[in-house]
Amino acid sequence: MDKSLARSLSRGCVWLAASLLATAAFAQTSSEGLSPTLSAIKKAHTVRLGYRESSPPFSFLDQSNRPIGYSLELCEAIVEEIGIEVDDVSLKIDYVKVTSDDRIDAVVQNKIDLECGSTTANAERGKRVAFSPLMFVAGTKLMVPKASPVQQLADLKGKTVVVTKGTTNEQAIQTADKKLSLALNIAVGADHEQSYQMLVDGKADAFATDDILLSGLIARHKAQDKYRVTGDYLSYDPYGIMFRKGEPQLAAVVERAFRKLGSNRDLVPLYNKWFTARLPTGERLNVPISLQLEEAFKAMDDSASANN
Repeated sequence: MDKSLARSLSRGCVWLAASLLATAAFAQTSSEGLSPTLSAIKKAHTVRLGYRESSPPFSFLDQSNRPIGYSLELCEAIVEEIGIEVDDVSLKIDYVKVTSDDRIDAVVQNKIDLECGSTTANAERGKRVAFSPLMFVAGTKLMVPKASPVQQLADLKGKTVVVTKGTTNEQAIQTADKKLSLALNIAVGADHEQSYQMLVDGKADAFATDDILLSGLIARHKAQDKYRVTGDYLSYDPYGIMFRKGEPQLAAVVERAFRKLGSNRDLVPLYNKWFTARLPTGERLNVPISLQLEEAFKAMDDSASANN
C-alpha cells in the first residue's frame, strides 16, 4: 500500500474513532438530559471540590486536617442542588487540594467540578472559567497602628506605604498616588508577612493589601489591640466559586443554590459564622459584612422580589 494512502487511512480511522466516541458521549448526555459535568457527577455519584489549605476563612484545614470554610459551605449547598438536578441526593464529596497557581487549570482540565477558595472573578479569568454569583467583596485597604490618626489614604501624604511585590494592591496604590498627588514613598515587601513586619518595625506608616488578608494577619498575630484596618476600597475584587465554562445547565444549578440560600435568609448568617464569629481554629476576624455584599445577597432573595 502506498505510504501516503496508509497515512490518510490512518488519520481517517482516528478521526472516525474520535467522532464515534464524541457521538456516543453526546448521545449519553442527551439521553440523560444533563450537561457533561452533571452527567459525569451522576455517573460517579461524586462531586469533586477544590479547596485551599490556608485561605481562612474561605477554605482551610482545621486541627484534624479536614477542609472547612465559608467557600466550602457554599459549595456544599451547590452539591445539594446538583443532587436534586441529577436525581441523586446522596452524592459523595471528594476534596481535592488546589493552589493559587493550579486552581484555574484544575477546573479547565476537569480535575475538579467546583473551586471553593478565594478567587477573584474578573473578565480575564472569565474567558476560561465561569463564576457563581458574588460571595465576597475584597479590595485594597490600609493597615495602620491603632494610635495612628490615619483614616484614609489621603492622610498619608508624604509618608511611607508598604505593599507586597507583584500584587494588584501595588498597582492600586501607585494609581491612587498619582491621582491624588500624595508623594507617597511606596516600599515593597517580598510577601505579606514581610510587609506586615515592616509596619511592625516602624519602617512604614501603613500596609496596603486586600482588607480580608489584613484582618487575617491581625488575627493570626493576635494583634487586634495594636493594628486596625481602615480607608475606602482602593480596588475592587469580587470573589466567586469557579466551575467549567460553557455549561448553562450547571450555571443554572449554581445560581439556583445561591438563590435558595438567599430566599431562606441563610447567606448573611453564613457570612457571620465565618467572618464575625470565632473560627473553629480559634481566631476571630471581626469583619462585618460590607454594604455591597449585603445588597448582593438581598438580590439573591427571590421571596422578597415576589412580595414586592
